Amino acid sequence: MDTSDKQQPELLSSEEVFSGKLINVVRDTVREGDKTYLREVVRHPGGAAAVACFDDGTVALVRQYRHPPARFTLELPAGKLDAGERPEQTAARELEEELGFAAGRLELLSEFYSTPGFCDEKLWVFLATNLRETERRCEEDEIIEIVRVPFARALEMVASHEIEDAKTIVGLLLAARRLGIREP
Repeated sequence: MDTSDKQQPELLSSEEVFSGKLINVVRDTVREGDKTYLREVVRHPGGAAAVACFDDGTVALVRQYRHPPARFTLELPAGKLDAGERPEQTAARELEEELGFAAGRLELLSEFYSTPGFCDEKLWVFLATNLRETERRCEEDEIIEIVRVPFARALEMVASHEIEDAKTIVGLLLAARRLGIREP
């Protein structure tokens, strides 16, 4: 559906209500046609993730505790974009920091907004292949376990809700399609 002829709503004002280490929150007043409304918006620098596919048919995930849902999750190695960093640089950095591998090839699978109803976070997901071992360098506050599983098993984990992280689901499904791996 082409919406390019739609008039962009007008931002009347923006007030920062919180400034943190990772996110900021603003309250925007917006006018769209004859309606005016408030929107609370989480500002996030964006992030990148990598689907690390090994020659033996396995994929690497990381298991870590995530405080907002209060549970351990299985996710792709990923991280936030640092100032001035391109998404592919972030994905390559996170592969090395969290897994201890460098990709000979990084291919963009998708870019998308994680939760556009209240957050401007944009994510880029890459397929990482031709992996070679380097040195793992987790950040001080990262307590993660590497979990390598056959790619088909990772897809089963998506279907059975063992993997609940959106970027990981998107990445695995698109990588499977790109690699010709059948979903369960």
